[in-house]
Parts: sequence; structure tokens; C-alpha cells
Amino acid sequence: MSRFSVLTLFMLLALALSACGTAAPAASLPSAETYTSPNLDTTYTNALPARMQLSLGTLKLAETSTPVTPEQAAKLLPLWQALQGMTASGNSASAEVIALLGQIESIFTAEQLAAIKTMKLTSMEMTTWANANGVTLGSGSGQPGQGQGMSPEAKATRQAENGKTGGGPANGASTALTGATIKYLETLK
Repeated sequence: MSRFSVLTLFMLLALALSACGTAAPAASLPSAETYTSPNLDTTYTNALPARMQLSLGTLKLAETSTPVTPEQAAKLLPLWQALQGMTASGNSASAEVIALLGQIESIFTAEQLAAIKTMKLTSMEMTTWANANGVTLGSGSGQPGQGQGMSPEAKATRQAENGKTGGGPANGASTALTGATIKYLETLK
């Protein structure tokens, strides 16, 4: 075979393989808030997304007979920290975030997941938690210029502490819950 024929054959093969591997556009991927849990129910009225059920449920498990153990906390902490970093950057693919949520969920025992499911966590429980912990849920509006001169990390920290981000109320609540979950898990290690 001539070099031209081999090169042409190689290029056609490469083109055919690349056409087979075309990925769906990013817009068609589900968001992290649409993570579908195999264990948690999100179909009841005002149900929190599974991600927020995992986070708020982690905090509320402390009030049950099946709290998070120190061993689980050691495994969960780096995963929640990674999730916080991924979502704060805004550069993570939804598939990566969803995979991370799956890893987080897999660390819980069946009893713990059943307890979280039984809690039927709603936006009302989220509001109650936010009020009890001084987290403001809402539009995320603040005084103009408040963040001037702050590093991006300091801004993110302040936003998380206040439960506010540029992504709107649900994102702010999720960010605040993630931060609170991380702090709680740090106390268990």
C-alpha cells in the first residue's frame, strides 16, 4: 500500500471514530439540582432537591438514632468540600457534580437514607433551618460595593456565610447548606 493510501485510510478512520464520539451539548445535561437519588423522594409537595435533602438530612441525622459516624464524616468531608469547590467555580460539568453526589449518597447506611427520606424535607424545613442558623434566604441583594477589594475566595466565603450567591435563592440556600454540612462534618472527625 502506498503512503498516500495508508494516510487516507487513517484519516477516514479517525473521522469516523470522532463522529461516533460526539457528545450531547452541555445544555442537555441535567443540573446538579436535578440529581436523581435512588433512595430519596423528591415527588412530594415542596420537596427539596435530592442534593439539599442529603445536606440538610446530614445535619438533621444528629437528632436521630442514626447520626453520621466519625468514620463516615472522614469520607464525606472531602466529597462535600469537592462539591463546594466545583459548584463555586461554575466550571464543573453537571455530570461531574451528579457523580459526586452519588458518591456522597453511597456513604450513608440504608438506615440513614431511610431516616432522611422519612423526614420529607421541604422548603419549609429549609426556611426553618435558615432562620435558626442566621442564614438569609432571598434575592441575594446587598449593598453596592460591599465586596470591593475582596479576593474571590473571601467573597465566596461571605456569600456562603450569608447564604447568598449570584445564582439566586435556591443556589444560595444550597451553598449555605453545603457550608454548614462541611462545618458539621469537621466537628465529627
